[in-house]
Amino acid sequence: LRMLFGIALAPMLLALYAGALGLAFLVPGDFLAGAFDSGGVTTGPMTVPFIMAMGVGISSIRNDKHAADDSFGLVALCSVGPILAVLLLGMIFRPEGGDYAVQEYIEAADSVALGEMFTSSIPHYMKEIGVSMVPVVGFFAVFQVVALKMDGRSLGRIAVGLVYTYVGLVVFLTGANVGFMPAGSFLGQTLAGLRHRWIIIPVGMVIGYFIVLAEPAVYVLMKQVEELTDGAVSGNAMKLSLSIGVAVSIGLAMTRVLTGISVLWYLIPGYGLALILTFFVPKIFTAIAFDSGGVASGPMTAAFLLPFAMGACQAVGDNLVRDAFGVVAMVAMTSLVTIQALEVFYQLQTRRTLAGAGIARTDSGLETFGDYDIIEL
Repeated sequence: LRMLFGIALAPMLLALYAGALGLAFLVPGDFLAGAFDSGGVTTGPMTVPFIMAMGVGISSIRNDKHAADDSFGLVALCSVGPILAVLLLGMIFRPEGGDYAVQEYIEAADSVALGEMFTSSIPHYMKEIGVSMVPVVGFFAVFQVVALKMDGRSLGRIAVGLVYTYVGLVVFLTGANVGFMPAGSFLGQTLAGLRHRWIIIPVGMVIGYFIVLAEPAVYVLMKQVEELTDGAVSGNAMKLSLSIGVAVSIGLAMTRVLTGISVLWYLIPGYGLALILTFFVPKIFTAIAFDSGGVASGPMTAAFLLPFAMGACQAVGDNLVRDAFGVVAMVAMTSLVTIQALEVFYQLQTRRTLAGAGIARTDSGLETFGDYDIIEL
């Protein structure tokens, strides 16, 4: 509806996140961190490419000048929806005296046992991914028969893509859940169990800086942004900004693990700053920034950094539900700030360049150049 009717994204996000932060004071503390984490984990490698492409397709049917700006923002709304849903669930389902059952990871005695762990898990994830993809394929098949009428070559290319997607997700989830999650948990326990526990903060920041580069959806977002902005926003600048943002968020999350500070002390000022920045950057950057929050907090983050925080909590003796969860939400939150800060820096740099060339910037944020102005610039 927002894309079809050109509704501004910033006021919608302001209202939705204000509602989410308001609901946060009405639910049990055990629901808070998990609720805000859910906004990041629901936008993964399957969701982001499909939803972003669908957004570009929907906005392309409009011929006005703001259609390109409105092509982003769909992932942003898909991130805030789960947060509101889980918070509402917390108001309805109020557990008393509940406890978190720590998942015990099985250690493989040798390579044979390790191979058996992987092979025994593959059928489960084959079924899980198959069930997830069937509705999408079914919808496409119905529209192909009714309206699309695509030729055989195009259908063949889509079929090959679906096979690649299916196999890739099965292999990815098997590796992440069987091998990657235990590695994060063991590393978190080991570092937090050292004499100088604070070392987990800089180590976690280094891990966060590099792990975002392994997120598949990040490269999808980078490509979409470069294409739709005609290279005005480079993928490398976005990648660096996301890496810095994730590093900062992991440092803050590890501080929470060591101190037990409530996640709201981070989320309220963080989201407040992100929403304030929406009034100072172009609409397309607001949409890109809030999309990047869901993209950066993808399966690699959930599969490694969340067990990393949980392992650290076990070593420290903190409450797992209150203190370990929330790391995904922190990653999503800092991404909103860093991407919009990148645009603020870009605007300031552009103004200095234009001022040096003697060219005025229009109120709309666009520049009007004559032939000689372009040569001079």
